[in-house]
Amino acid sequence: MRSFLVSFLLLTLTHLPVSAQPVSVTSPDGSLTVHLSENDGRISYRATRSGKPVIESSRLGLELHDNISLAEDLTLTDMRTASVDTTWEQVWGQERYVRNRYNELRATYETTGDATRTLVVIVRAFDDGLAFRYEIPEQPHLGSFQILNEVTEFSLREDPTAWWIEAYEPRRYEYLYEESDLSEAADTLHTPLTMKTGNGRFLSIHEAALTNYSSMTLARNGDKMLEADLVPWSDGTKVKTSAPMTSPWRTVQVTDTAGELLTSRMILNLNEPNRLENTGWIDPGKYVGVWWEMHLGTSTWGSGPKHGATTENVKRYIDFAAEHGFDGVLVEGWNEGWDGDWTKNGDAFEFTTSYPDFEMDELADYALEKGTRLIGHHETAGGVMNYEDQLPEAFDYYQEHGVRAVKTGYVTPGRSIKRMTDDGDIALEWHHGQYMVNHYRHVVKTAAEHELMINAHEPIKPTGIRRTFPNMLTREGARGQEFNAPWADGNGPAHTVTLPFTRLLAGPMDFTPGIFQLVDAGDEPEHSVPTTIAKQLALYVTLYSPLHMAADLPRNYEERPEAFQFIVDVPTNWAETRVLHAVIGDYLTVVRRAWNGDDWYLGSTTDEEERTLKAPLTFLESGVPYVAEVYRDAEDAHWKTNPLAFDHTKVLVDDATTLTLRLAPSGGTAIRFRPVSNEDVGVGIGDCRGDVVCDADFVPVSK
Repeated sequence: MRSFLVSFLLLTLTHLPVSAQPVSVTSPDGSLTVHLSENDGRISYRATRSGKPVIESSRLGLELHDNISLAEDLTLTDMRTASVDTTWEQVWGQERYVRNRYNELRATYETTGDATRTLVVIVRAFDDGLAFRYEIPEQPHLGSFQILNEVTEFSLREDPTAWWIEAYEPRRYEYLYEESDLSEAADTLHTPLTMKTGNGRFLSIHEAALTNYSSMTLARNGDKMLEADLVPWSDGTKVKTSAPMTSPWRTVQVTDTAGELLTSRMILNLNEPNRLENTGWIDPGKYVGVWWEMHLGTSTWGSGPKHGATTENVKRYIDFAAEHGFDGVLVEGWNEGWDGDWTKNGDAFEFTTSYPDFEMDELADYALEKGTRLIGHHETAGGVMNYEDQLPEAFDYYQEHGVRAVKTGYVTPGRSIKRMTDDGDIALEWHHGQYMVNHYRHVVKTAAEHELMINAHEPIKPTGIRRTFPNMLTREGARGQEFNAPWADGNGPAHTVTLPFTRLLAGPMDFTPGIFQLVDAGDEPEHSVPTTIAKQLALYVTLYSPLHMAADLPRNYEERPEAFQFIVDVPTNWAETRVLHAVIGDYLTVVRRAWNGDDWYLGSTTDEEERTLKAPLTFLESGVPYVAEVYRDAEDAHWKTNPLAFDHTKVLVDDATTLTLRLAPSGGTAIRFRPVSNEDVGVGIGDCRGDVVCDADFVPVSK
């Protein structure tokens, strides 16, 4: 097991005299304090950072069935504190080692009356935010119960700028983010909800460790108040559970810069450690696949003359993947059930039966012989009962064929997931209620038993569970690259410089970057990918995913091998991550060090505005010369008029160098930094210093 504790410090004070101690907890660096208070039997919290309000007085509590309230008539009966400082190693991630440092307050409340009931509120104060959860211990007067409402508030001091998408919409999370004052946002919002206050502070409200509970949306109550709104069951109940139980953590990340939101690991730290004893089979990487051609309409998921998942076609992808060192080949549309309107075929999919023109045994062996693997695909169209009936056999089937990763899908709108009730009736559930939260977890756990990694599309949002089950590699859960295909209206230039500060704060995203055919091309239909080619390269660094797709058709990469080389080289697993520039919705520069080795990679992207940024290379090892392999927008590049114009140059740099990054409108820069090797000596590299930039063969091209 590769996840382990590196250092540990724990101090616990138990049964503190309640009357003699303030009910508060402060972060280890002293900057953030959370206060709990009780007034007329109601409990509330507030938070300050550097003495200034972050969250003003906000209620806490739960309302249960049969008029049982754990939000009224409560009295503080016990208080305990703890301090934790640990460092643990990830199986994979944006950093190899993660420090987990917080102070904790555990406050126990009891109701008055004959049937006394107990509620525990646990608060943790981190240097970069706060988190709290509810715990209902085992107790005489509360066994199985239903939560009808979670009385959790987030009262803000002012009306902040917010980046948001609306909840309870047909396409789940797949919408472009809006930027507005919070008071002008929709009535109910998905998390993470990112905000900027008038004094320049950044907040992001989300949840962590979502387990056996409904996911939380946020309902606006006035201009500055947000209330937890749990996604309900079809009968209106929010959560069905029993004591003992704990809720997910409610989280508020609090930082002074937008970039610090991206490097916060609070969500991960609030999850339980890795439960998988053997993780040697979990392997991040890159893949290609039979996918984009269906979105272009040049082939189909269903059988027929344009069927994409044929043995002949898949072999071409396998050959391409093997030639360029890709770890897998995704194949969509290989199994029975895709004919007709497949989005309505949830009960028809068969997960161990292939179409006649797809030879699973032959292709699985062919891929393994070539040094790559097939990536499995299970589209359910929301037919969860049908999927669960076949799940063990379906995962057995993949395991027997050497498959290590499975992409799952749940393409069905809004509240349309079928569930069989205890009375034998069919009820319709939301994607993000407790029923589906438990289903997604069941798939992840069953996959782990079969040594399979999961890439979930149309999923429940990430809440850090990848720490506990590191085979939960990546997910969609946002508007991805497919919305740039001909059937959609495009994502616009700002989308990919908004996602890192919103959806990706929750966890990795399978965005599927790497589209090179950005202009009209004969047999390919017109589509709108609103970037330059250099920005497509930079997305491999700025949009984090341990499983990244080279999403375009192989022929488009073969036509542009110079740009494609960056996709071949860039890793998906990182030992270290830093943010150099960050303005939400405008621009972002991220640098990451490879998990194994000394190479660093830089990705810088912008919205529709052209920008020039200065990038100090102080992250490089001191005293070591590096070759910077630069993939950048050409002088005349523009996402609308000249998206393919790019330069590939090299320059010799070190930690004292500052590079100038010129980003074209919706453009980018991608750089690989590698230590100078013996192979570089004697080929003119000595001239490639300072203002002298060399081409790919170290020939000076500019001063």
